[in-house]
Amino acid sequence: MSEFKQGYDEVVGLLRFATGSAMFSTLNDGKIVRGLHGIPDEGPVLLVGYHMLMGLEVYSLVPEFLRERNIMVRGVAHPVVLRERQGASSPEFSLADWLKVMGAVPVTASNLFNLLSAKSHVLLYPGGAREALHNRGEEYKLIWPDQQEFVRMAARFGATIVPFGTVGEDDIAELVLDYNDLMKIPVVNDLIRDANRDLTRLRDKSKGEVANQELYLPGILPKVPGRFYFLFGKPIETKGRAEEILNDRENANQLYLHTKSEVERCIAYLLKKREEDPYRNIVDRTVYRALYSPLHEVPAFDP
Repeated sequence: MSEFKQGYDEVVGLLRFATGSAMFSTLNDGKIVRGLHGIPDEGPVLLVGYHMLMGLEVYSLVPEFLRERNIMVRGVAHPVVLRERQGASSPEFSLADWLKVMGAVPVTASNLFNLLSAKSHVLLYPGGAREALHNRGEEYKLIWPDQQEFVRMAARFGATIVPFGTVGEDDIAELVLDYNDLMKIPVVNDLIRDANRDLTRLRDKSKGEVANQELYLPGILPKVPGRFYFLFGKPIETKGRAEEILNDRENANQLYLHTKSEVERCIAYLLKKREEDPYRNIVDRTVYRALYSPLHEVPAFDP
């Protein structure tokens, strides 16, 4: 177990160092502040946001909640990424191992029900794998389904919805081969089809591309790391609104669209404000850390 923890800590530490995540949140009065002070202490809380390229932001988000607020964020993930490798005998830790250490469970209605009923802080990406495996030109574009599933579940438990945006994928890598490119390459396209043939489908096929995204590894070129930025928007209360949301589809849809627009607003804010960050580059952050402070205290822009 100690070796497991060491391996997990090394990976998380490397990603945190490389991306130097800057966290911002929004207080109830609308004021944006550095840190996670705007996140409610008590659950149930549903953190709803944008999934960056390959979902790498998770490795910064979850540890930062533990460090700053002592909150264990429970993510709901695609069952495939939590599946153990069949016949694997390697002592190395898999992606599934790391996600499970961070509290992730398969994204099912029953798991979301259980987490919210236990008053957990739950991390949810409506765009799922389709958003994390987006194509070129789709950076920072929300690719969400039409269904209002998470809104209705939140209302059932009176959960607080916290919309959030993340940016920085274009600061760490360039997407050079997306799904469309790979499916034009002989042999590679057959490998992708074979690997996805027996995968678990999360929703009925009638519900669109988000439900039926095939899993694959995109072709990316690493860059000299920039920085990840997170903005958690103003909390949206659903307590006391169960009847109006569960019994009126239009009300549920309005709340869904409001949450989505808030995520988009957070992304737009970060894309603009990061231009003011003197420590966006890893070299500048490393020099500052060596002279003045630990990683989580490196300044960013003024909110």
